[in-house]
Amino acid sequence: MLHDLRKQYESAPESSILERAVTQNGINNVAKDKDIKTKLNPVFSVEVETGNVSNQKRSGRCWLFSILNTLKHRFAKKYNVKNFELSQNYLFFWDKIERANIFYDRMIATAGLPTNDRTVSFYLDGPGTDGGQWAMAASLVQKYGVMPTSAFSETNVSENTTDLNEVLNLKLRRDGMKLREMVNNDATDEDINAAREKMLSEVYRIAGYSLGVPPKTFDFEYRDDKKKYHLDCNLTPNSFYAKYFSDVDLNDYVVLSNSPDKAMNKRYSMSAQNNVVGGINIEFLNLTMPELKTAAIEQLKAGETVWFGNDVTRQLSRKEGFLDANLYHYDELFNLNLSMTKAERLAYKQGEVSHAMTLTGVDLVNDKPTKWKVENSWGDKNGFNGYFVMADNWMDEYVYEVVINKKFLTDSQRELLSLAPEELKPWDSLA
Repeated sequence: MLHDLRKQYESAPESSILERAVTQNGINNVAKDKDIKTKLNPVFSVEVETGNVSNQKRSGRCWLFSILNTLKHRFAKKYNVKNFELSQNYLFFWDKIERANIFYDRMIATAGLPTNDRTVSFYLDGPGTDGGQWAMAASLVQKYGVMPTSAFSETNVSENTTDLNEVLNLKLRRDGMKLREMVNNDATDEDINAAREKMLSEVYRIAGYSLGVPPKTFDFEYRDDKKKYHLDCNLTPNSFYAKYFSDVDLNDYVVLSNSPDKAMNKRYSMSAQNNVVGGINIEFLNLTMPELKTAAIEQLKAGETVWFGNDVTRQLSRKEGFLDANLYHYDELFNLNLSMTKAERLAYKQGEVSHAMTLTGVDLVNDKPTKWKVENSWGDKNGFNGYFVMADNWMDEYVYEVVINKKFLTDSQRELLSLAPEELKPWDSLA
């Protein structure tokens, strides 16, 4: 068989030249569409004015960056401060505490199941990792408020969370083991709760050493874009949020998903990924892609940016900031059929919601979107000063969620929100 494989390879006249081209230049450089720069010219007919991009650096906090981007855009417009930033580290600190707290609840509740049970295994996969959903971020904002970066800045650890995740995964898995042992050995509720409280205090210590402990109060001092000086003293994160974001009610927003491996026009929930006890439940309203686009366009036209979940690693030119479903012609290069539908990619683990970014503009030609302006959180050295251009075909294939204010939904879509959500498995494709 090996003899035949080599013979087939050598018999193809293009093999030698393509071998030289690919080995010396790389797969993507050879497969890349030569007209992409012309196609994805960064000009948009509908655009929300925004400022400098943020940088999550070596962390998985895109979901936090994206929700804070949507909030800071509102602040910038309302208070005339274009380059304003909210503290991502602040919400990240509380996520570590909340995520540990709910993990302990889950370990106690599932103590009677074996560790190779699929649900237990899901909980143990990464209890201390960074990733998250929109509802998780919204829950943290509602409970803890927000504060400007000037009041609680990034740390070495928040900008590179590898070591922190390793420590927390070890800590939480060991704690989970101990709590399960206590339950299965018939320990009293009092003893279990005491152990749990001690464990949580230790997580707080790890987070405090690594990220700093957020201040209870702070002074907000800034100059607006007209150089006018402002000082607001003795604020708490919750009073700051209530005062400066009084026009925002996160309960007015809904996650519209396009997950074609599931039935459309249905609500789904995924409580296994919730991070805050009593917080906003993770829910999706599954609709067609044209419906997601229409809602996103309406929100952008109203001057409001859009949080969206996507699979950013596919068909991406990170340095140039291009996202196009036909950016790399792998099929042509290798003379293969590599096509899969969106539903097939989700079902066979080729598709996933791996990143969150923010829509800040769209280019409409004859009222149809051709490309979208995307604010990323990878710093200003990628793309166009940190902004990416996303082809409409990429949105079709690799965007799975958009967060939309209910007022931009149709009447029939709002009616679907009254349906009882169907609970998804923890390991669902939207996880």
